[in-house]
Amino acid sequence: MFGPQVPSVTAPEISGEAYLLDVREHDEWTAGHAPGAHHVPMMEIPARLAEVPTDADVVVVCRSGGRSAQVVSYLMGNGWDNVRNLDGGMKSWSAAGRPLVSEDGSPARVL
Repeated sequence: MFGPQVPSVTAPEISGEAYLLDVREHDEWTAGHAPGAHHVPMMEIPARLAEVPTDADVVVVCRSGGRSAQVVSYLMGNGWDNVRNLDGGMKSWSAAGRPLVSEDGSPARVL
C-alpha cells in the first residue's frame, strides 16, 4: 500500500528486543497495547523525536498500519534507518496471538 520505501515487518517476526513505538491515540492505547510498548501519539512524534532510539530496532505500531507507515516515513526522512512498520498494526498483532494489556483493568482489546 505504501510501496517499498516503507519497510515493514509482520507480528510473528518481531523479536523481544525490538522497541515497539505505539503511535495510536490515548483511548486506543488504554484499551489495549503490547506489553513493553512505548506510547507516543502520532501527532506528538515531531516534538518527541528524542524518545525514539537510533541504535535499536524500532517497530512502529498503530491500529491497522496506515498511521504507523506515515510515522516510519517521517522518521526515515529525519535520519532514522532502523524503523519498520508493523504490517496490519495491532489488528495483526492480536490476530497472531501476541499478548495485549490494558491500562484501565478491563480485558485488553484493539480499538
